[in-house]
Amino acid sequence: MELKINHSSPLPLHAQVESLLREMIELSEYKNGGFLPKEVDLAKRLGISRNTLRQATNKLEYEGLLIRKKGIGTKVAEKGITTNLDNWQSFTQEMTDKGVDFVNFLIEANWVKASAKIARFFNIPEGEKILCLSRLRGFSDGPFVYFESYFHPRIGLTGKEDFKKPLYGILENDYHVVPSISKEEIKARLATKITADRLQIKQGDPVLVRERYVSDPGDRALEYNIGFYIAEKFTYSITITR
Repeated sequence: MELKINHSSPLPLHAQVESLLREMIELSEYKNGGFLPKEVDLAKRLGISRNTLRQATNKLEYEGLLIRKKGIGTKVAEKGITTNLDNWQSFTQEMTDKGVDFVNFLIEANWVKASAKIARFFNIPEGEKILCLSRLRGFSDGPFVYFESYFHPRIGLTGKEDFKKPLYGILENDYHVVPSISKEEIKARLATKITADRLQIKQGDPVLVRERYVSDPGDRALEYNIGFYIAEKFTYSITITR
């Protein structure tokens, strides 16, 4: 690809640079995490000021296409997923609806003792045995989210279900419970060593933590779910109407 713009064109320089950058980030050498040429080098090559270049890169950064690493450079954002908070589904259902292929790196079900927090939500004694489903999921190049789901004993899950299938489909079709209400809490954290090892990132990297409290139409607790997402690979979107 030729890195060149037309200085005689009536089209503003920053708009030309923006168009050029959009083409660059689709090239295999930059796509999904590659670093762009250094700002000073790219500005000299195009014959523009660094302010003009920043005008273009700022817009792409705002759109989530570029990520600036202070003291390192500007990299192309790796492909990620956007999910809508106003229309929640199981992960499998949502990815299927979006036509996104994903990889299950880990699916594991174990019986554990309910923590005080989960016991309060389920209204069961602390320490009672409940099923915990752990799932590590991502693209072919690596994981981007780790989930833990805990289920109310009332549902009757055995741990031998085929959890490659959509979770809420299993609950509805096999156990006749309908996940209807989801209360969500989202926060940013720095990855602990355990989370970093699972997601194949560095300890201290930013992660998005989402807790989901799921109930049936009668507001009876069904599932407590916590997910740890690589921050730069996942976006939550919500539409608010006044």
